[in-house]
Amino acid sequence: MNITLVNLNLLFMRYGQEIERERHVPLGCLYLVSVLEQAGFTVDFRDYQLEESDDPFDMDRFLAFMDNPAPIIGLSCMANLLPFTILAMKAIKERYPDRRLILGGVGSKSVESLILERFPWVEIISRGEGELTAPRLLTALQSGGNLADIPGISWRNGAGVHHNPDQPRIDDLDALPLPAFGRIDLKRYAGYGMMTSRGCPYPCTFCSVAPVWNWQTRHRSPANIIAEMKDLHDRAGVDLFLFQDEFFISGKPQVMEFCSALRNSGLKVEWKAFGRVNLTDIEMMQSMADCGCLELRFGIESGSDRILRLIKKGFTAQQTLDLIPQAVQIFPRVDAFYVWGYPFETMEDFAQSLFQMTSFRTLGARILPSLLSLLPQTEIYQQWKDKVKLEFCPYLLPEFVFTGHEICLGAEVQIPPRHEQYFRLIIDNPDIFPGFFHIDLAGNVLPKLKMLQEFGFYRQLETPRPEPDSCGAHTPRHAPHELATSA
Repeated sequence: MNITLVNLNLLFMRYGQEIERERHVPLGCLYLVSVLEQAGFTVDFRDYQLEESDDPFDMDRFLAFMDNPAPIIGLSCMANLLPFTILAMKAIKERYPDRRLILGGVGSKSVESLILERFPWVEIISRGEGELTAPRLLTALQSGGNLADIPGISWRNGAGVHHNPDQPRIDDLDALPLPAFGRIDLKRYAGYGMMTSRGCPYPCTFCSVAPVWNWQTRHRSPANIIAEMKDLHDRAGVDLFLFQDEFFISGKPQVMEFCSALRNSGLKVEWKAFGRVNLTDIEMMQSMADCGCLELRFGIESGSDRILRLIKKGFTAQQTLDLIPQAVQIFPRVDAFYVWGYPFETMEDFAQSLFQMTSFRTLGARILPSLLSLLPQTEIYQQWKDKVKLEFCPYLLPEFVFTGHEICLGAEVQIPPRHEQYFRLIIDNPDIFPGFFHIDLAGNVLPKLKMLQEFGFYRQLETPRPEPDSCGAHTPRHAPHELATSA
C-alpha cells in the first residue's frame, strides 16, 4: 500500500458506567480514498470508529489497530480529538520511526505553526481540500520531491516551519468521484451523512466551520447529490440521509430545484437538513416535507437581538419567532440550536434566549443548547484571546469538544486518572486547544448553567438521564433515524 489513511473522527461518549457510540460514514476520508485510487495510488483505509474496545483511547489498543501501516500515514481528525491524534502520532512515530506522518482534517485549523513547532513527530499538515493536495503530496514523498512545491501544506524541516500557499478551491464539486463506499461495510454505520455544499458565506463570529472554507461556498448539482443518495440506497438500502452542511438552504431557487429533482427521481428516501432562519419560508419548507424531509435544524444561537448583532448572525429574534412555529407545524421534528456563554452576553441577554428556548420547547421543537467553544479559527477567540485569561474547568467542557475520555454526569464531567496525560496536554497548550477553555467561569458560565438546569436543559447529577430535548448537541440513545449529532 502507498498510504494508510486513518479516520479518527469518533463520537464515543461515557455516561457514568454506560457507553454511547454513533458511527457515521466517514465522508471526508472516503472522498480522499476515491481521488487517490483514481490517481493510481493504493490506499489502506482504516476507520477507528469501528474499534470495538470499551476504551479506544488506550494507546496500546490504538497501536494494535495501526499494526503494519504503509510507509506514509495520514490521520484525519476534528478539534475534539486533536489532542488524542497528536499523542497517537507520537506513539506511531516511536513504534515506526521510518514512517512519514501527515495530519489532516479540520482539527488543526489556525494552529498549524504551533503544532509543528511543539510536536516534532508531526511533520506535515494538510490544509484545505485534500483531494487536490494528497495526490501531489504522495508523489513528492515517494519520489523525494521538494515539499515546497506542494500547495496546501504546512511542514517542517531543519530550517524551520514552512507554510506553502493555499490550494485553490475546487469550483466544480460534481467533478469529484463519489466517496469510496465500496471500501467500508455500510451496514456497520448508523448515520449516513452527505455534503451538498462546501462553505458558508455568513461571518458568524462563533463559527468554526465557515473559516475552514474561507467563507466561500461551492455547491453540488441536484443530479450529483441524488446520484450519491441512490448509490447508498442501492448498496445498503439506505433510506435516511443527513445533509451535514450548514448551507444546504442557500437560497429558495436552489432548494426548490433539488426538491423537484428528488421527486422526479422516484427515489423513496427521507432526509434531514440544516436550515437558516432568514432564508427559509413556508413554501420552501412544505416542498421539502413533501419530498421526504422529516427534520429541519436551525442554528438560532440567541434570543437576544443585541447578541445576534454582535455575533453577526444575519437575522433578528422576531424572524425566529415567526418561523419556528410554522416549521413545527410542517416537520415531524424541528431542532433549535443555541450557543450560550458568550463573554459579552449579559444575564438579560441570556434570559431572552432562555425564554425563547422554553417557548419553542412548549411548541414541540427540540432545544439543543451548547456551551460556547472558543476554537482558534473563530472570530470570538481572536477578539478575546489577548484580553482575558482562559480558564480550564476539569468538570465542565463545551459539548463541541467532548472527546470520549471524560465521563459525563449530567452537565458535569469527570476525568479518569488514566487519561490525565491527555488533559495535561490540553492544559499545557491553551493556545492550541482553546476550545476546551472558558472565559469568566464564575461570573459568566456557571450562573448561566445554573439557570439552564433550573429550566430542565441540563440535568443535575442526581436526576435521571435526560429526554432528547434536555441535552446539548450530542444526543445519545437515539434510534438511527433520530441521530442529532452535528459534528
